[in-house]
Amino acid sequence: MSRALTQTELLVELEHVVEENLNRHIDVAKEWFPHEYVPYSDGRTFDGVLGGEAWRPEDSTIPEAARVSLVVNLLTEDNLPSYHHEIATTFGRDGAWGTWVHRWTAEEGRHAIVIRDYLMASRAVDPTALERARMAHMENGFATEYGTMLQQLAYVSFQELATRISHRNTGRVSGDPVCERILARVAADENLHMLFYRNLLGAAFELSPSQTMRAVTDVVTSFQMPGAGMQGFARKSVTIAMAGIYDLRLHCDEVLAPVLRQWKVNELEGLDAEGEKAREELNTFMSQLDLMATKFEERREARHAREAARA
Repeated sequence: MSRALTQTELLVELEHVVEENLNRHIDVAKEWFPHEYVPYSDGRTFDGVLGGEAWRPEDSTIPEAARVSLVVNLLTEDNLPSYHHEIATTFGRDGAWGTWVHRWTAEEGRHAIVIRDYLMASRAVDPTALERARMAHMENGFATEYGTMLQQLAYVSFQELATRISHRNTGRVSGDPVCERILARVAADENLHMLFYRNLLGAAFELSPSQTMRAVTDVVTSFQMPGAGMQGFARKSVTIAMAGIYDLRLHCDEVLAPVLRQWKVNELEGLDAEGEKAREELNTFMSQLDLMATKFEERREARHAREAARA
């Protein structure tokens, strides 16, 4: 049985992969500016110390599901200080690892800026409720449930792709070309972040396949979005799923499955007994998830049919 590498050993062995992917990322990442995407001229002063107009639900024509998803996505992005702390603690602040941590944080910061400015200019959501939700969510912070670097790399590989899909679908459901353009821009960043982390974990599979397989299985079978701790997340998730923005089918077929295929988890050789056990657990879980996704789709279709009949 091969020896599992320590976290320090993994950081050292993967440093050159981080540097290569950091250079690639910088070469392909497009510089963009949040202020260019926001229709500030559409905005009006809100009520309060400046004596503007109070927000009303009819101020925006964006569907409720899109509003809910925009708020969930924004509050998730708002928790960036906690995410930065987690990855900086794990990956360090020196060398290529540290350079990536700070670059990633700076790029993620733009997402909250552009989404919030759009929501305020378009009056898509209640600004008072949004600020109260931000305060509550950030006061809770975020702490990863994964104790190893490999688990954290696996988590962000899936999470960045999940976020990309959620942003893109929210833009489409919004019915607003401005919103869709903004979220497509944000999603492009998330895709590049996913590629970075996915490539790193791919290199980890080459270094220590059984150890990495165990980490991937642990994450896939317990995955939750980082916003899961926000108030009312379960109810909001149902709204988002019923609108087809992000649901079990998308999670299974467009997030987990393509990343696992990219890593060729079912073609890996040289796994020890623990690695083979982890792969078997992973495949069993994926089969179960597929069944759960099908059942959800059936329930959703039945609900939509009942609503259409009542209408």
